[in-house]
Amino acid sequence: QVQLVESGGGLVQAGGSLRLSCATSGRTFSNYATGWFRQAPGKEREFVAAITRSGGSTDYGDSVKGRFTISRDNAKNTVYLHMNNLKPEDTAVYYCAADSRGYVSRSKYQYNYWGQGTQVTVSS
Repeated sequence: QVQLVESGGGLVQAGGSLRLSCATSGRTFSNYATGWFRQAPGKEREFVAAITRSGGSTDYGDSVKGRFTISRDNAKNTVYLHMNNLKPEDTAVYYCAADSRGYVSRSKYQYNYWGQGTQVTVSS
């Protein structure tokens, strides 16, 4: 089992920045690829970013490319999502997820474990 706990969400004005953290516990964190997804009210859960187990490869959703950066610190068992130039359409609950296969995927169905989510609200 892998437990995931997100933090760092909050209310920010458009153009601002936030850093989300995903702290993990349980099985060896470095064995898992990790992704961030988000879900706005009434919408499907959307891929945001993913990073391989080593951190050597990343992928981003088209709507966040160039504004968000995913990174990980395996020594701290933590994954980060740095979000810059936030827009009102970024408002959603952000979820961290772990994939035991170890490589990036945009499909939420590939991820074995999920956190509870953290709310991000961007005001205009």
